[in-house]
Amino acid sequence: MDPTVETTTRRTTAGTARDRYAAVRGFTTKLCEPLETEDYVVQTMTDVSPTKWHLAHTTWFFETFVLSEFAEGYKPFHPRYAYLFNSYYVQAGDRHRRDKRGSLTRPTVSEIIAYREYVDEHMIAFLDLHPDLFDRSPESVLEIGLHHEQQHQELILTDIKHVFSANPLKPVYRAGVEGARVSASKASWVEFEEGLYEVGWDEAGFAYDNEGPRHRVYLRPFALADRLVTSGEYMRFIDDGSYRRPELWLSDGWAVVEAEGWEAPSYWERGEDGWEHYTLAGLCPVDESEPVTHVSYYEADAYARWAGHRLATEFEWEVASESVPIRGSFVDAGRYHPAPVDPGEPQDALRQMFGEVWQWTQSHYSPYPGYKPPDGAIGEYNGKFMCNQFVLRGGSCATSASHIRRTYRNFFHAPARWQFTGIRLARS
Repeated sequence: MDPTVETTTRRTTAGTARDRYAAVRGFTTKLCEPLETEDYVVQTMTDVSPTKWHLAHTTWFFETFVLSEFAEGYKPFHPRYAYLFNSYYVQAGDRHRRDKRGSLTRPTVSEIIAYREYVDEHMIAFLDLHPDLFDRSPESVLEIGLHHEQQHQELILTDIKHVFSANPLKPVYRAGVEGARVSASKASWVEFEEGLYEVGWDEAGFAYDNEGPRHRVYLRPFALADRLVTSGEYMRFIDDGSYRRPELWLSDGWAVVEAEGWEAPSYWERGEDGWEHYTLAGLCPVDESEPVTHVSYYEADAYARWAGHRLATEFEWEVASESVPIRGSFVDAGRYHPAPVDPGEPQDALRQMFGEVWQWTQSHYSPYPGYKPPDGAIGEYNGKFMCNQFVLRGGSCATSASHIRRTYRNFFHAPARWQFTGIRLARS
């Protein structure tokens, strides 16, 4: 498959609501094809959920917010699944503890698959009766559910990567896409003028509630690096002893470095011939031309400080992204690892803005002026997490091309490293 995908779509896929539902649910099944039954049940840390939990939780979402609400006479598959597979929707009822998801051998994987088939059968029948559901309500709970499942498709990949990495056998999820190694050219700068800009979503079609309302922001002159920071550049940061230099780190970040013993990005280890890292294609030598990934906000900020620059704000990133198409390595390409910059692309424009790795910004995840979360349990989707987290932009190699937007605001806590997260430098 072409390792890059260009998209301008605003919908999950083309076709009817029934087609879109079947396509998204089918892709989840495809992602699980390389797994054995034992792989579905392991939880290696609190942030990681077992694959079978992801399969059940996304199914619970449709059962709870679509079928139970709108399908006359629908009977839930199991009376206790709502307790087991609710995640954080307090208004939807009690929940099983997140850190205990990996302690459950039952329901079995086959029972979870039967649950998905049961709900899919009822959803298809429901959508056959309501074929224009998307057209009547682009922000409907059905479309939220499909984008929600795409988020969990990304989590299935990042979580199983963490699970496999903890196994001394270093299992292969799927063989990688081979390509010639290239030498990354020296990064250049793309400048943007001072001014008053509009940011946030205001177009037709779907976007999450936290992407609006659209509003104005004033930006001073700024520049972004034309490409992402590479693994080779990050190696020089390591070789300079930067994990032992407290002056480069935020106080909380230095505390985490000391407590966790960090000395490199997550999944990196020193081999006999240099740095190796665990990938979904197994243990491989680190390719210096690839974007560095699996770094925390603390590491991204420290690297930027070491390089004499800074991270962009989310508004600078969004304004800059308008100058390039939404194009990059997404999960659709089947690579499952960030790709080096294409040497054929012009260096006078931004590259790798989308796909590859989620890009940390220095912006705290906060509400936009005038933001109001939706009523009911769906209102808990984004709004209640607007505290103590940072915004990331652009998507990653595990993100669906039809899921990303320029205005998409991902968010994680500063120490998080298990996602495909990386670095783009900015300067004033």
